[in-house]
Amino acid sequence: MRRVVVTGIGTLTPIGNDVKSFTEALKKGVSGANIITRFDATNFKTKFACEIKDFNPELRVDKKESRRMDHFAQFAMYAADEAMEMAGLDLEKIDLDMAGVIWGSGIGGLRSLENEIADFVKGNGTPRHNPFLIPRMITDIAAGYISIKYGFRGINYATVSACASSTHAINNATDYIRLGKATVMICGGSEAAITTSGVGGFNAMKALSERNDDYLTASRPFDRDRDGFVLGEGGAALVLEDYEHAKKRGAHIIAEIAGGGMTADAHHITAPHPDGLGAMRVMQIALKDAGMNPEDVDYVNMHGTSTPLGDLAETKAVMRVFKEHTYNMNLSSTKSMTGHLLGAAGAIEAICGILAIRDGFIPPTINHFTDDPELDPKINFTFNHVQERKVKVILSNTFGFGGHNSSVIVKAFED
Repeated sequence: MRRVVVTGIGTLTPIGNDVKSFTEALKKGVSGANIITRFDATNFKTKFACEIKDFNPELRVDKKESRRMDHFAQFAMYAADEAMEMAGLDLEKIDLDMAGVIWGSGIGGLRSLENEIADFVKGNGTPRHNPFLIPRMITDIAAGYISIKYGFRGINYATVSACASSTHAINNATDYIRLGKATVMICGGSEAAITTSGVGGFNAMKALSERNDDYLTASRPFDRDRDGFVLGEGGAALVLEDYEHAKKRGAHIIAEIAGGGMTADAHHITAPHPDGLGAMRVMQIALKDAGMNPEDVDYVNMHGTSTPLGDLAETKAVMRVFKEHTYNMNLSSTKSMTGHLLGAAGAIEAICGILAIRDGFIPPTINHFTDDPELDPKINFTFNHVQERKVKVILSNTFGFGGHNSSVIVKAFED
């Protein structure tokens, strides 16, 4: 099968609106949490989230088009534009029929739907809806917008698997290039669920942290006192290419996608398998797909949402897969900084791994105060401080409601 390389990355996150600022924040261990400004959260159990700061979509998105988009589509276009800029593709010299887009989002245009329903109620039930309602809310529209902008006429669709959505997008895009069905793919994910129903719904599930008095440190993966995740928003994009295609055009290659895995827990609609069986299998499949042994992995970017059950189950799975090598690796959860970007999490965290390879550092798990007695103290969760390390291979995990599991392995590029 063909080799798949990364030639461009783009990020829009609560701790940085581009790759450079995002990287600097990761190294400093910055928290992206703040009091919610998207709406009045005074009466909500959780009053904080990890919002994008100082976002101006018109820096990378056409002004007229951006006004017709939900935030999640704006985030997608913004991140994709940075990734394409980095990739340096000459659109007049590539086969656009072999260029495609796969974009993930767990929810899509939730805010747009909410606003239309509210307007409908205020209008005493008069059915006067915005003609852009459906295009704003449907989850596949981000992939459509990206393909229209760059003229990509190949494979084009959305992946929807809750928090695993954008890792599925990366794995799907990788496979199409491997099989020769595409030469260039833009993939990734975006999410904009910091809304009344987004926060209210997750509150009702008791999934969110309610640490309103200390929101900057509320996301506490692997800490004894973790009490739920912190909702985030944003987007991330990767430009993937057939290695021979990238080599021929003289592209700067950032990293190589080595393999991936996808499984289902088949256990519960929201809770992970208590022994992490689905998570264990997806990592094993990813390793097999990459032709690697557990000992080859240097760093695992954990799903690590800061929930009592999830963090424990994932750690059990890692121990089963990597055994004694677990103690030689670095593990961390960058959600401690960015919050949980739901469908965009996988792409953001795969890029964290790519940056670890590129710059030789392990992003920390910040906000650690108290060891969890149920977690092996010999495991290096990279608590509170960045660690310098030469990284050749990373594995990134994402697990979604519904029991969806997806892992991707990225390695340092070698010609």
